[in-house]
Amino acid sequence: MAKNTLIQKILDAHIVSGEKKAGEPISIQIDQTLTQDATGTMAYLELEAMGVKKVATELSVSYVDHNMMQNGPENRNDHLYLQSVAASKGVRFSRPGNGICHQVHLERFGVPGKTLLGSDSHTPTGGGIGMMAIGAGGLDVALAMAGQPFRLAFPKIIGVELTGRLSNWVSAKDIILKMLEILSTKGNVGCMVEYFGEGVKTLTVPQRATITNMGAELGVTCSVFPSDEMTKEFLDAQGRGADWVGLSAGPDAEYDRLIKIDLNTLEPLAACPSSPDNIKSIAALKGTEVGQVIIGSCTNSSYRDLMIVAGMLKGRKISENVTLSIAPGSKQVLEMLARNGALADIISAGARILEAGCGPCIGQGQSPANDTVTLRTFNRNFPGRTGTKGDQSYLVSPETACAAALAGYIIPPAELGIAYPEVENPSQFLIDDSMVILPPENGEGVEIIRKPTIGKPPVNTPLPDSIDGVAVIKTPDKTSTDDIMPAGVHLKHRSNIPEYAKVVFERFNELGKETFAQRAAKVRDAGKHGVIIGRDSYGQGSSREHAAICPMYLGIKVLIAMAIERIHAANLVNFGIVPLTFADKSDYDKIAEGDSIHIPQIREALTSGSSITATVIPAGGAAPFEIKLNYHLTDEDVKIILAGGRLNLK
Repeated sequence: MAKNTLIQKILDAHIVSGEKKAGEPISIQIDQTLTQDATGTMAYLELEAMGVKKVATELSVSYVDHNMMQNGPENRNDHLYLQSVAASKGVRFSRPGNGICHQVHLERFGVPGKTLLGSDSHTPTGGGIGMMAIGAGGLDVALAMAGQPFRLAFPKIIGVELTGRLSNWVSAKDIILKMLEILSTKGNVGCMVEYFGEGVKTLTVPQRATITNMGAELGVTCSVFPSDEMTKEFLDAQGRGADWVGLSAGPDAEYDRLIKIDLNTLEPLAACPSSPDNIKSIAALKGTEVGQVIIGSCTNSSYRDLMIVAGMLKGRKISENVTLSIAPGSKQVLEMLARNGALADIISAGARILEAGCGPCIGQGQSPANDTVTLRTFNRNFPGRTGTKGDQSYLVSPETACAAALAGYIIPPAELGIAYPEVENPSQFLIDDSMVILPPENGEGVEIIRKPTIGKPPVNTPLPDSIDGVAVIKTPDKTSTDDIMPAGVHLKHRSNIPEYAKVVFERFNELGKETFAQRAAKVRDAGKHGVIIGRDSYGQGSSREHAAICPMYLGIKVLIAMAIERIHAANLVNFGIVPLTFADKSDYDKIAEGDSIHIPQIREALTSGSSITATVIPAGGAAPFEIKLNYHLTDEDVKIILAGGRLNLK
């Protein structure tokens, strides 16, 4: 059992209720929140629906960084709504072009020891500066802005002891890829990761943030580094030295699981198609032809990352068979590169410069050609996430990505035969917060701008006494929220649920056949209840609550899976969908799409804590059979589900 860890110290300072025992429900006070435009529009619509006049947090920031491509009016309509509602509710507004929420928040707002809740799954980036930073659905973030505690399970704590020092050409990205090789992307629900050891002292805050960022891919709630002299150096350089406080685990700290990584022994790694835990060494992939390289995202677009890239590219040209695109993580980084000449070195080499935003990481442009290997310094390579079906997307460090851009194929960067670029940490970052709009002291008179594409959050009906269901779809292992609700060109419909719901499970739709949306609507309109059948690690990936909202809109009442990831399970509860798991995992194989699923007296079972038995009637005419189902719900969860979702509770 863990004791005297840094994570426990932060929890102790913020816990509001609950038992400090692994797996038990607790609630914690949230100090700061962040939202981004793809999830934030719905979050603020939900905040309005709750009647909140002004946020109750110490700090809330609304960022525009996802829906930057303005093909049609929808995205700009969202931006105008977000800017005006931020002014109305007492929220700071980071304008388009200021940068990616996680990097900007790390640079300008993150404070060691504080709690941060964000409507983006990569909010744990803040753990690099010593915050307890957690991703959640938009409704949970809206509740936090309203001053309500955040509900979660008291975690199991995985301690990771780092020793040694990274060799040249080996990156912080390789540390988290090694962690993904060890832990994989599933089976870590309810855990938090704490890094410690002598090796930590050799890592800058941006390097630490790369590691905590991709803790999201592990499926853990958050990852935390201590706040030490390196943290102080970063905050001093950002002009925020007063925010620094020293934080670390006790000398007698113990962990529920201990992992040791010797940084001296690491080598460049890659996450191969199409999962962040499909890890191979770059040496083993050497010679693989590459058609596209993209460097950026909230994982690897810091000043240090791009200065290394600029140093590698200086005086050289990229391969004629490769396109290289670079997206700085923030305006601060982009302007510093422009002022010191590094941007010129990057452009001279043949790179294309993208704006400071998420862009290709969420399928917003720069899709690769068919049958083309793309190397990306991003955090996810789920199938089709690039915008190209059958994509071959590899996740690598900036050093490895740049080496491939120069060579035209995957190559260990040390074999390029060039000197490793030495990058000094800035003693003073360029500080210009003019792209962050402060709200007025009293925002009650602010007019909130609502263009025609701004909808309203849909409201579910209360849970029926019994489920008269139909299995509308059966999905495979590791079904991600990208699979459920695709991003890319569809993101602009986030404010319009009826439109966005048309593409639920688009990746699984078959040409010439009814879509999932059509099948679900048909079941709903027939007076029956839609059921989704999932396998292991269902709902991994993004925090997008639309993966619950849109299925709910289409009449889905129940999800049955082998295992459900944390954020998605919470989103299902928030919108009145019952998350159930198979008591016997082999029952997954017995159910087919189109089978009828009857769950009698489900309200009574959930209220009394009774076990649930469902009767499955195969569509093909075979004999009916029974399956046992489990649920892991708190009393508050049950209350929300019975009401048909959190917005139905007054």
